[in-house]
Amino acid sequence: MDTQLKRGLLEICVLAAIKNEDSYGYKIIRDIKPYLTISESTLYPILKRLHMSGMISEYSIEHNGRLRKYYHINDSGLDRLEEFDDEWQKIVAIYKFVKRND
Repeated sequence: MDTQLKRGLLEICVLAAIKNEDSYGYKIIRDIKPYLTISESTLYPILKRLHMSGMISEYSIEHNGRLRKYYHINDSGLDRLEEFDDEWQKIVAIYKFVKRND
């Protein structure tokens, strides 16, 4: 799979994983796992990029005596998910065009 496409899809999956509730790294990985494999070394740079772009915010809460960092989707992250839905419809149309004679 094209690296840029995969990178974009991973970002969308991370946003989708925190769309309905704030979450932390390990849980995000676990929630995404049925759909694709993502490692911590892949996830945390994605979370950093999403945070730097303003699509998510982060905060820490103590859990079992340690601070756990949680991630929250912001309005621009929700907007990105909506944009992806529009883009996906165009990708499906292209796919149907390519496969029309198979």
